Amino acid sequence: MKWHWDCTDFPATGAVQQSAAYAAAMRACGARLERAELRVDGQVLARVQLLRRAGLAVCLRGPVWAEAAEAALQRRALRRLARIGAALIALPERDLGGLGMIPLMTPRHVALWDLRPGPDDLRAGMAGKWRNALGAAERRGVRAGVAPLHSLAALISAEAAQRQARGYRALPGAFTQALPAGALRLWHWRQGGRAAAMMCFIRHGTWATYHLGHADPAARAAGAHRVLLWQAALALRAEGVTVLDLGDINTEAAMGLARFKLGSGAALHRLGPTCLVLPG
Repeated sequence: MKWHWDCTDFPATGAVQQSAAYAAAMRACGARLERAELRVDGQVLARVQLLRRAGLAVCLRGPVWAEAAEAALQRRALRRLARIGAALIALPERDLGGLGMIPLMTPRHVALWDLRPGPDDLRAGMAGKWRNALGAAERRGVRAGVAPLHSLAALISAEAAQRQARGYRALPGAFTQALPAGALRLWHWRQGGRAAAMMCFIRHGTWATYHLGHADPAARAAGAHRVLLWQAALALRAEGVTVLDLGDINTEAAMGLARFKLGSGAALHRLGPTCLVLPG
Protein backbone atom coordinates (compact mmCIF):
# COMPACT_ATOMS: atom_id res chain seq x y z
CA MET A 1 0.00 0.00 0.00
CA LYS A 2 1.12 3.55 -0.66
CA TRP A 3 -0.49 6.85 0.31
CA HIS A 4 -0.32 9.72 -2.17
CA TRP A 5 -0.84 13.02 -0.34
CA ASP A 6 -2.31 16.23 -1.73
CA CYS A 7 -4.31 14.47 -4.40
CA THR A 8 -6.68 16.78 -6.26
CA ASP A 9 -9.38 14.25 -7.15
CA PHE A 10 -12.46 13.90 -5.01
CA PRO A 11 -14.72 10.87 -4.99
CA ALA A 12 -17.92 11.14 -7.02
CA THR A 13 -19.88 9.47 -4.26
CA GLY A 14 -19.97 9.51 -0.48
CA ALA A 15 -20.73 11.85 2.40
CA VAL A 16 -20.42 15.61 2.09
CA GLN A 17 -17.57 15.67 4.63
CA GLN A 18 -15.41 13.97 1.99
CA SER A 19 -16.34 16.39 -0.81
CA ALA A 20 -14.66 19.32 -2.54
CA ALA A 21 -17.50 21.64 -1.48
CA TYR A 22 -16.91 20.84 2.19
CA ALA A 23 -13.16 21.34 1.78
CA ALA A 24 -13.62 24.74 0.15
CA ALA A 25 -15.94 25.98 2.89
CA MET A 26 -13.84 24.66 5.75
CA ARG A 27 -10.67 26.18 4.34
CA ALA A 28 -12.43 29.51 3.92
CA CYS A 29 -13.28 29.28 7.62
CA GLY A 30 -9.62 28.75 8.50
CA ALA A 31 -9.51 24.97 8.85
CA ARG A 32 -6.56 22.90 7.68
CA LEU A 33 -7.43 19.97 5.45
CA GLU A 34 -5.34 17.28 3.81
CA ARG A 35 -6.32 14.81 1.12
CA ALA A 36 -4.75 11.52 0.17
CA GLU A 37 -5.42 8.44 -1.86
CA LEU A 38 -4.37 4.89 -1.11
CA ARG A 39 -3.10 2.82 -3.99
CA VAL A 40 -2.51 -0.90 -4.10
CA ASP A 41 -0.60 -2.19 -7.12
CA GLY A 42 -1.34 1.06 -8.91
CA GLN A 43 -5.09 0.88 -8.27
CA VAL A 44 -6.85 3.46 -6.11
CA LEU A 45 -8.27 1.72 -3.05
CA ALA A 46 -9.63 4.82 -1.30
CA ARG A 47 -9.64 8.60 -1.13
CA VAL A 48 -9.75 10.42 2.16
CA GLN A 49 -10.04 13.97 3.47
CA LEU A 50 -8.75 14.83 6.94
CA LEU A 51 -9.26 17.82 9.20
CA ARG A 52 -5.96 18.62 10.90
CA ARG A 53 -5.34 20.35 14.20
CA ALA A 54 -2.27 20.36 16.40
CA GLY A 55 -1.52 16.73 17.09
CA LEU A 56 -4.89 15.52 15.77
CA ALA A 57 -6.31 14.30 12.45
CA VAL A 58 -10.04 13.72 12.06
CA CYS A 59 -11.60 11.61 9.31
CA LEU A 60 -15.35 12.29 9.10
CA ARG A 61 -17.41 9.66 7.27
CA GLY A 62 -14.46 8.45 5.30
CA PRO A 63 -12.37 7.27 3.63
CA VAL A 64 -14.46 6.71 0.49
CA TRP A 65 -13.53 3.20 -0.56
CA ALA A 66 -13.52 1.41 -3.88
CA GLU A 67 -16.25 -1.20 -4.00
CA ALA A 68 -13.72 -4.06 -3.93
CA ALA A 69 -12.19 -2.98 -0.61
CA GLU A 70 -13.11 -5.54 2.04
CA ALA A 71 -13.51 -4.62 5.71
CA ALA A 72 -10.22 -6.20 6.78
CA LEU A 73 -8.33 -4.28 4.10
CA GLN A 74 -10.10 -1.05 5.09
CA ARG A 75 -9.10 -1.50 8.72
CA ARG A 76 -5.51 -2.25 7.70
CA ALA A 77 -5.43 0.86 5.51
CA LEU A 78 -6.80 3.10 8.27
CA ARG A 79 -4.17 1.81 10.67
CA ARG A 80 -1.50 2.59 8.12
CA LEU A 81 -2.95 6.08 7.70
CA ALA A 82 -2.62 6.48 11.47
CA ARG A 83 1.16 6.65 11.00
CA ILE A 84 0.84 10.27 9.86
CA GLY A 85 2.30 11.63 13.10
CA ALA A 86 -0.96 12.72 14.71
CA ALA A 87 -3.68 10.95 16.66
CA LEU A 88 -6.22 9.74 14.09
CA ILE A 89 -9.92 9.89 14.99
CA ALA A 90 -12.20 8.25 12.45
CA LEU A 91 -15.97 8.21 12.02
CA PRO A 92 -16.34 5.67 9.20
CA GLU A 93 -19.44 4.91 7.15
CA ARG A 94 -19.45 1.32 8.41
CA ASP A 95 -18.24 -0.54 11.48
CA LEU A 96 -14.55 -1.38 11.11
CA GLY A 97 -14.07 -2.57 14.66
CA GLY A 98 -11.28 -4.92 15.54
CA LEU A 99 -7.61 -4.82 16.38
CA GLY A 100 -6.30 -1.25 16.48
CA MET A 101 -9.74 0.41 16.47
CA ILE A 102 -10.62 1.80 19.92
CA PRO A 103 -14.25 2.97 20.15
CA LEU A 104 -14.73 6.42 21.68
CA MET A 105 -18.41 7.05 20.93
CA THR A 106 -21.33 4.79 20.07
CA PRO A 107 -22.44 4.67 16.42
CA ARG A 108 -24.64 7.39 15.00
CA HIS A 109 -27.42 6.84 12.49
CA VAL A 110 -28.27 8.87 9.40
CA ALA A 111 -31.17 8.81 6.93
CA LEU A 112 -30.16 8.00 3.34
CA TRP A 113 -32.78 8.27 0.60
CA ASP A 114 -32.10 6.17 -2.49
CA LEU A 115 -33.33 8.27 -5.42
CA ARG A 116 -32.67 5.73 -8.15
CA PRO A 117 -36.23 4.37 -8.38
CA GLY A 118 -38.71 6.22 -10.57
CA PRO A 119 -40.90 9.00 -9.12
CA ASP A 120 -43.93 6.70 -8.75
CA ASP A 121 -41.89 4.15 -6.83
CA LEU A 122 -40.31 6.84 -4.67
CA ARG A 123 -43.73 8.13 -3.75
CA ALA A 124 -44.99 4.62 -3.07
CA GLY A 125 -42.03 4.09 -0.73
CA MET A 126 -43.14 6.88 1.60
CA ALA A 127 -44.86 6.12 4.88
CA GLY A 128 -48.62 6.26 4.39
CA LYS A 129 -49.21 9.25 6.67
CA TRP A 130 -46.28 11.12 5.11
CA ARG A 131 -47.59 10.52 1.59
CA ASN A 132 -51.12 11.52 2.56
CA ALA A 133 -49.90 14.73 4.18
CA LEU A 134 -47.86 15.52 1.06
CA GLY A 135 -50.91 14.99 -1.13
CA ALA A 136 -53.03 17.21 1.10
CA ALA A 137 -50.47 20.02 0.88
CA GLU A 138 -50.33 19.71 -2.89
CA ARG A 139 -54.14 19.89 -3.13
CA ARG A 140 -54.02 23.08 -1.04
CA GLY A 141 -51.85 24.57 -3.77
CA VAL A 142 -48.48 24.44 -2.01
CA ARG A 143 -45.77 24.49 -4.67
CA ALA A 144 -41.99 24.59 -4.41
CA GLY A 145 -39.92 26.96 -6.51
CA VAL A 146 -36.20 27.28 -7.10
CA ALA A 147 -34.90 30.02 -4.82
CA PRO A 148 -32.24 32.50 -5.99
CA LEU A 149 -28.83 32.30 -4.38
CA HIS A 150 -29.13 35.79 -2.94
CA SER A 151 -31.88 34.46 -0.65
CA LEU A 152 -29.33 32.29 1.18
CA ALA A 153 -28.47 35.06 3.66
CA ALA A 154 -32.11 35.27 4.77
CA LEU A 155 -32.23 31.50 5.25
CA ILE A 156 -29.02 31.52 7.29
CA SER A 157 -30.44 34.23 9.56
CA ALA A 158 -33.82 32.54 9.98
CA GLU A 159 -32.26 29.13 10.67
CA ALA A 160 -29.89 30.63 13.25
CA ALA A 161 -32.83 32.08 15.15
CA GLN A 162 -34.67 28.77 14.87
CA ARG A 163 -31.60 26.90 16.13
CA GLN A 164 -31.27 29.16 19.15
CA ALA A 165 -34.95 28.77 20.00
CA ARG A 166 -34.88 24.97 19.71
CA GLY A 167 -31.43 24.42 21.19
CA TYR A 168 -29.81 22.27 18.50
CA ARG A 169 -26.33 22.60 17.00
CA ALA A 170 -25.24 23.11 13.40
CA LEU A 171 -22.35 24.40 11.35
CA PRO A 172 -21.98 28.20 11.58
CA GLY A 173 -23.41 30.56 9.01
CA ALA A 174 -19.90 31.41 7.81
CA PHE A 175 -19.52 27.81 6.62
CA THR A 176 -22.72 28.00 4.58
CA GLN A 177 -21.74 31.35 3.07
CA ALA A 178 -18.37 29.87 2.04
CA LEU A 179 -19.86 26.90 0.17
CA PRO A 180 -19.28 27.05 -3.61
CA ALA A 181 -22.31 28.52 -5.35
CA GLY A 182 -22.29 25.70 -7.89
CA ALA A 183 -22.86 23.13 -5.14
CA LEU A 184 -25.92 24.82 -3.63
CA ARG A 185 -29.52 23.96 -4.43
CA LEU A 186 -32.25 26.10 -2.84
CA TRP A 187 -36.02 25.73 -2.92
CA HIS A 188 -38.69 27.89 -1.32
CA TRP A 189 -42.43 28.32 -0.89
CA ARG A 190 -43.59 31.89 -1.12
CA GLN A 191 -46.70 33.23 0.56
CA GLY A 192 -47.76 36.84 0.68
CA GLY A 193 -44.75 37.97 -1.32
CA ARG A 194 -42.15 36.39 0.96
CA ALA A 195 -40.44 33.05 1.45
CA ALA A 196 -42.40 31.29 4.19
CA ALA A 197 -40.33 28.12 3.87
CA MET A 198 -36.93 27.34 2.39
CA MET A 199 -34.52 24.41 2.13
CA CYS A 200 -30.88 24.31 1.11
CA PHE A 201 -29.03 21.24 -0.17
CA ILE A 202 -25.41 20.62 -1.11
CA ARG A 203 -24.78 18.70 -4.34
CA HIS A 204 -21.55 16.67 -4.29
CA GLY A 205 -21.02 14.16 -7.05
CA THR A 206 -23.79 11.58 -7.21
CA TRP A 207 -24.84 12.42 -3.64
CA ALA A 208 -26.61 15.44 -2.19
CA THR A 209 -27.02 16.42 1.46
CA TYR A 210 -29.76 18.35 3.20
CA HIS A 211 -28.05 21.32 4.83
CA LEU A 212 -30.44 23.97 6.14
CA GLY A 213 -34.15 24.57 6.36
CA HIS A 214 -36.69 26.92 7.87
CA ALA A 215 -40.46 27.12 7.87
CA ASP A 216 -42.64 29.67 9.64
CA PRO A 217 -45.82 28.59 11.46
CA ALA A 218 -48.01 29.14 8.39
CA ALA A 219 -45.70 27.05 6.23
CA ARG A 220 -45.64 24.23 8.78
CA ALA A 221 -49.42 24.28 8.99
CA ALA A 222 -49.67 24.09 5.20
CA GLY A 223 -47.23 21.15 5.02
CA ALA A 224 -44.77 23.12 2.90
CA HIS A 225 -41.73 21.28 4.25
CA ARG A 226 -42.93 18.00 2.73
CA VAL A 227 -43.54 19.60 -0.65
CA LEU A 228 -40.12 21.26 -0.64
CA LEU A 229 -38.32 18.03 0.21
CA TRP A 230 -40.26 16.05 -2.39
CA GLN A 231 -39.73 18.55 -5.19
CA ALA A 232 -36.05 18.93 -4.25
CA ALA A 233 -35.61 15.15 -4.36
CA LEU A 234 -37.16 14.96 -7.83
CA ALA A 235 -35.01 17.81 -9.14
CA LEU A 236 -31.83 16.32 -7.68
CA ARG A 237 -32.72 12.94 -9.14
CA ALA A 238 -33.12 14.57 -12.56
CA GLU A 239 -29.59 15.96 -12.17
CA GLY A 240 -28.20 12.48 -11.61
CA VAL A 241 -28.13 12.37 -7.82
CA THR A 242 -28.63 8.80 -6.58
CA VAL A 243 -28.48 9.30 -2.78
CA LEU A 244 -29.93 12.14 -0.71
CA ASP A 245 -28.44 12.30 2.78
CA LEU A 246 -30.99 13.77 5.20
CA GLY A 247 -28.58 13.80 8.12
CA ASP A 248 -28.57 12.50 11.66
CA ILE A 249 -31.39 10.50 13.21
CA ASN A 250 -31.80 11.15 16.94
CA THR A 251 -34.92 9.50 18.30
CA GLU A 252 -34.23 10.69 21.85
CA ALA A 253 -33.75 14.41 21.27
CA ALA A 254 -35.74 14.89 18.04
CA MET A 255 -38.29 12.13 17.53
CA GLY A 256 -40.53 14.26 15.32
CA LEU A 257 -37.69 15.16 12.98
CA ALA A 258 -36.60 11.51 12.82
CA ARG A 259 -40.13 10.49 11.81
CA PHE A 260 -40.19 13.19 9.16
CA LYS A 261 -36.90 12.07 7.59
CA LEU A 262 -37.69 8.35 7.63
CA GLY A 263 -41.28 8.91 6.54
CA SER A 264 -40.03 10.32 3.25
CA GLY A 265 -38.79 6.88 2.26
CA ALA A 266 -35.23 7.33 3.45
CA ALA A 267 -33.58 4.31 5.09
CA LEU A 268 -31.84 4.23 8.45
CA HIS A 269 -28.09 3.81 7.96
CA ARG A 270 -25.83 2.93 10.89
CA LEU A 271 -22.40 4.52 10.84
CA GLY A 272 -19.39 2.97 12.48
CA PRO A 273 -18.46 4.08 15.99
CA THR A 274 -16.12 7.02 16.36
CA CYS A 275 -12.71 5.41 16.97
CA LEU A 276 -9.15 6.20 17.86
CA VAL A 277 -7.14 4.41 15.20
CA LEU A 278 -3.85 2.94 16.38
CA PRO A 279 -0.94 2.90 13.92
CA GLY A 280 -0.35 -0.49 12.39
